[in-house]
Amino acid sequence: MISKETVQAKEESIRELVRTLPNEVRATFYTETEKTLKDPDTYATLNYIFIAGLHHFYLEKWVLGIINTAVFWGGIALLFTGHTWWGIAAIAAVTLFEFYELFRSQTIVQDYNNRVMERIYHGLVKP
Repeated sequence: MISKETVQAKEESIRELVRTLPNEVRATFYTETEKTLKDPDTYATLNYIFIAGLHHFYLEKWVLGIINTAVFWGGIALLFTGHTWWGIAAIAAVTLFEFYELFRSQTIVQDYNNRVMERIYHGLVKP
């Protein structure tokens, strides 16, 4: 689990690096980031509507999204196959995980965006 303070400090260090770029390169950086950065509110909304896993796909976390969705829908299926308690347990586990991520959505998306900005920066500034 990454802390909010660590993520904010990382974002500030990236912004400091970008400020040192020549104007043309800095403009390219901002153009590229504008196309690829994710919105925390969209992530939270996808999490909140409770179709488990959609918010993971939004941040390109494909494996986690598939696992989350499979466990959720597997739990739903178990409710109708005589394994009600297993179904409830699976859905409850996903729900707890989803609530945790919902309350940390700002930090999760900010961390994702930091990684995107770093990738773009290093793509523009080749050693």
